[in-house]
This record gives sequence, structure tokens and C-alpha cells, in this order.
Amino acid sequence: MLSVVEGIFIFVVISESVFGVLGNGFIGLVNCIDCAKNKLSTIGFILTGLAISRIFLIWVIITDGFIQIFSPDIYASGNLIEYISYIWVIGNQSSMWFATSLSIFYFLKIANFSNYIFLWLKSRTNMVLPFMMAFLLISSLLNFAHIVKILNDHKMKNDTVWHLNMYKSEYFIKQILLNLGVIFFFTLSLITCVLLIISLWRHNRQMQSNVTGLRDSNTEAHVKAMKVLISFIILFILYFIGMALEISRFTVPENKLLLMFGMTTTAIYPWGHSFILILGNSKLKQASLRITEIFHNCFDYVSGNLSL
Repeated sequence: MLSVVEGIFIFVVISESVFGVLGNGFIGLVNCIDCAKNKLSTIGFILTGLAISRIFLIWVIITDGFIQIFSPDIYASGNLIEYISYIWVIGNQSSMWFATSLSIFYFLKIANFSNYIFLWLKSRTNMVLPFMMAFLLISSLLNFAHIVKILNDHKMKNDTVWHLNMYKSEYFIKQILLNLGVIFFFTLSLITCVLLIISLWRHNRQMQSNVTGLRDSNTEAHVKAMKVLISFIILFILYFIGMALEISRFTVPENKLLLMFGMTTTAIYPWGHSFILILGNSKLKQASLRITEIFHNCFDYVSGNLSL
């Protein structure tokens, strides 16, 4: 029987999942329609891939969490944990890869530094994506190999039920090794976002001395961009905190609230960042306003007919 607090957590997680699927589904749909009309751009490819991978990731987070909460015996026995582990690697790695690629793309396109390395990378922006894709492939293969080793070690012990047969320090070391690729993407995203914020802040300070209308509008755009980036960093950190809580939960399997809090914190990032992207991207924002206007007109039409 679930307590009131557990029920609230489940309601919040389901709400986050619904918003996440709707927000990311909207991003994917808009970019797919744009792709049908025109050639798919690099940013369109990244946003579409990010939206699809996040929808996939949300379903993995929710399915895995709910099975652990409502059917722990089914989760602990059989091959279910093996399948979920493989699916998790695919969803988490691809989502982090697209998010990191988006951060690097914006950094190289918008930031302004006189550093030689930055200028060299900026002139080769089109080469960054294939390089990141190669790293994703290598990282995923290493993760799969590590998971296979852990699962084979478990099977050799002839255990019928999954449980923690190792010291906590050993368990956390294995989790760090398993998530090295994700940690690399996370670190790279944070570095590029911080550098981009520094670049925008420096540029904003240079423009403050000029009070013309054009400069004012540019200043406002730069401030808005910095707010978007800071929000992204906060959500990104929350995602990793949630992951850490879910991983820590295996050391105290009887604590369901820790798992639920981890799920809630983890799910904030996929849906929260999707709405930040919609508000920060002119094409997505215009499409959302058009849809909102259509729904508003439909509502007025239905309300007018009902009143008659």
C-alpha cells in the first residue's frame, strides 16, 4: 500500500513524463515537417535526435522505476534487469550525446574568443559532429562490454535473485566506470555552456556603454541567452543528482522514497529543457504560438456553440 507521500511522487513523475513526451514530441514534429519542406540542417538533426532520444529515455526511466516500486520481485529475478540495462545505455548515451552536440554547436556558432584553439575549432564546426558520433559509438561499445561482464559474473554465481553482493565502494566504482562516457559528455556540456556564458557576458558588458535601440535589443537577446544557458546547467546538474540517487537506492533497497525522489529529479531535465528549447528557438516558438492560437480559436468556437 502506497503512502500519501509516495502517491504524490508518483503523480509528479507521471505529470513530468506527460509534459516531457509532449514537449519533445512537438520539437521532433516541427523539425520533421521542416525537413519535409527543406533540407534538414545540422541544428535540425540535433534537435530531432535529442527529442526522440529523450522520449525514449523518459519511458525507460518511468518503466524501470515503476517496475522497481510495484513489482520488485519480477525486476530482481529473470532477465528483465539485463534488458533494461542495455536499453538504458542506448537511451542515456544518445540523449547525452545530442545534448552535448547541441551545446558545442551553439558554443562554436555564437561564442567569440581570440584563442587559437577556439578559432581552429570554429573553422571546423562541421567536423565536430562526426567526431562526437565516433566517440558515442566507442563509449556505447565499452559500456555494453562492461554490462555484459557484470551480468556474466552474476550468472556464474548462479544467483536467482539480484542483490548487492559487493562492498558499497566497489559498487560505486563499477557505476562510475559504467557511466564514464556520460560523465565525459556531461563535463563537456558544462564547460562549453560556461564558456559561452562568459563570452556573452563579456560581449554584453561591452555593449552596455551604447544605448541605441539596436544595441539595447542585442543586449536583451544576450541576457535572455545567458538565462537559457544557466537554466540548462541547473537542469543538467539536477539530472545527474537524480541519477546518483537512483544508483544509491540499490544500497538501501527498502527505501522506496529515495527511488521516487531520484525519478522525480531525473525526469525534470528531459521535459524542462524541451520547453526551454521551444521558448529559446524562434522557429519552435512561432510554431507553438500558432498551435496555441488554433486551440484558442477552437475553444472559442466550441464555447460559442455551447452558449447558443
